[in-house]
Amino acid sequence: MGMRYLTAGESHGPQLTTIVEGLPAGMPLLSEDINEELSRRQKGYGRGRRMQIEKDTVEIASGVRHGYTLGSPLALVVKNNDWKHWMNIMGAESLPEGEEDDVKRKITRARPGHADLNGAIKYGHRDMRNVLERSSARETTVRVAAGAVAKKLLTLVGVELVSHVVEIGGIKAEMDHSLSIEALKVLTEKSPVRCVDPNVEKEMMAAIDEAKKNGDTIGGVVEVIATGMPAGVGSYVHYDRKLDGKLAAAIVSINAFKGVEIGIGFEAARKPGSEVHDEIAWEKGIGYYRKTNRLGGFEGGMTTGMPIVVRGVMKPIPTLYKPLMSVDIETKEPYAASIERSDSCAVPAAAVVAENVVAWELAAALVEQFYSDRFVTFAEEIRKQREYAREF
Repeated sequence: MGMRYLTAGESHGPQLTTIVEGLPAGMPLLSEDINEELSRRQKGYGRGRRMQIEKDTVEIASGVRHGYTLGSPLALVVKNNDWKHWMNIMGAESLPEGEEDDVKRKITRARPGHADLNGAIKYGHRDMRNVLERSSARETTVRVAAGAVAKKLLTLVGVELVSHVVEIGGIKAEMDHSLSIEALKVLTEKSPVRCVDPNVEKEMMAAIDEAKKNGDTIGGVVEVIATGMPAGVGSYVHYDRKLDGKLAAAIVSINAFKGVEIGIGFEAARKPGSEVHDEIAWEKGIGYYRKTNRLGGFEGGMTTGMPIVVRGVMKPIPTLYKPLMSVDIETKEPYAASIERSDSCAVPAAAVVAENVVAWELAAALVEQFYSDRFVTFAEEIRKQREYAREF
């Protein structure tokens, strides 16, 4: 059946929760494995005050015993430390009679670029806080938690991931393609903007500062690289089993992401086929490989065994401190949109989210394709697949 997860929780509610199903039994897993990723998500130049309020840590509420998965559903909980200030506004209990229309911070002014107005129309909410609390990027906290579990699985079977920022506000980084994935990890963790090019790091930070000073926001482009995936994962047989298609959907499902590229991506439209496709070679002991990796580790919806390269385009966050004009849904009068605390740039943090959603899709594809009730057997099946592909 494979892996799946479901998240629940509101931005200012008591907690965020995810239920993860389909993990092999006997896989080593500790809360520290997840907390490391949650901490990485909260870092990055341009983050707002919320990152000082919340220090996200996970509680593994089920599915793990004495450091190993049980094969039963995993329940992960991240408490909101700010909840005590929001109990009256966001509480689950009904309000006393007469106070229903006097809810503090009721929102009737839709913010452009957000889910506010469309969600209110869809579900009939007159207070758009009912929409923004769930549509908030705060939900990515538990998506990262689920991704951290997937990353643990991948690491244990020899798949490594790294993410980095390639562009912020039009300022582009130069990528040294000779760098190993370990070297990329070291460089990105040191950089406040998760950029591997020190020549543009300060420029990116200055652009973020300028946007903040102007009450504005800026977006950018992030890249995720995964090495070690065995060849032949995914499928050419049906459209919905193509792994590159699943990765594209996962990236665009992240809040504020509006585009995705695999390999050279849109650049392929501007090049002849001879400069797009990757020549195939074979070497004893290594097996098949590609002389280049312009297609980003995919052919026909399946992995080639080459590094997977996926990029996502993040628009500027739409919460502006100099807000755009909108309409009050009660009075229909024009107003400046409401302001919620936010970041001036969340691209560095979004790189971590992208890394974890990619990790989830890769892990889920492996679990679907190989016997996965027991982790030891699962890992052995993947080892055999690599050996089979080398000797094919």
